[in-house]
Amino acid sequence: MTPESIAAPRAVIVISSHVARGSVGNRAAVFALETLGYPVWAVPTVILPWHTGHGPSTRIVPIPEQFSAFTRDLEQAAWLGEVGAVLSGYLGNAEQAADVASLVRSVKAQNPKALYVCDPVMGDKEGLYVPETTAAAMRDLLIPLADVSTPNRYELEWIAGHKLRGLADIIAAARKLGPARMLVTSSPGRSLGEIGNLLVTKNDALLAEHRQISGPPSGMGDLTSSVFLARLLAGNADEQALRTTTATVYEVLSRAAERGGDELQLETDAVSLSRPAAAVEMRRLTNEGERLA
Repeated sequence: MTPESIAAPRAVIVISSHVARGSVGNRAAVFALETLGYPVWAVPTVILPWHTGHGPSTRIVPIPEQFSAFTRDLEQAAWLGEVGAVLSGYLGNAEQAADVASLVRSVKAQNPKALYVCDPVMGDKEGLYVPETTAAAMRDLLIPLADVSTPNRYELEWIAGHKLRGLADIIAAARKLGPARMLVTSSPGRSLGEIGNLLVTKNDALLAEHRQISGPPSGMGDLTSSVFLARLLAGNADEQALRTTTATVYEVLSRAAERGGDELQLETDAVSLSRPAAAVEMRRLTNEGERLA
């Protein structure tokens, strides 16, 4: 490690949900980033006993004035220069989006090379699971600031306002609506029973696909966004970052499913974060979603 890399901003501010039990939201992102060598400033947007998919539970959301004061403190922190990236995920209410946006702008003012990854956690194939005002705040205030956005296919459909019928539709919507890099998770694969991550940039569309796993535990999106960010911070090119990220998530997911786990088991599968062994199929696509290579 060179003196320059030691001095470079390496901390990541992660803004998302916190659960007491499980590996979703900040629990997944903080573990992944710290395992890969990045110190984290963790900001909870909501506190829950467990993921809401497990059933009703108490929901603690910071009072808007308190959340604003908290993020303003971070903006004015003497250590803000340590921060090399911001990752935002699930929001507890629509008001939090403006505070996240302000924090991102402050980080970028301090460090213009800082990356902002927006994971617009808002829904799945069943529809929105946050209020529409919260989803709209992420769409209108946060995605325009992002260097990378990581919606799943269904979130991208909601942002686009219409169904995305296949890879060509997803590529077109990502280019129209997204930042420089749009990583679409839960993208359809090119073969039956396959699913993948589709990375769309202005001039490229890369699909990393693998076998679909039935009834996977929650947290895949949180893990994907945090590992992809770590790979970019490490200097990986887009294709390598996508390949390694997809291999990591597939490996962790498949091992948890094999054990019958109802949560990702990151503490057990930590080696998959740094040295994934799973093979994924990489494809370069045309604008029509056809394979180039």
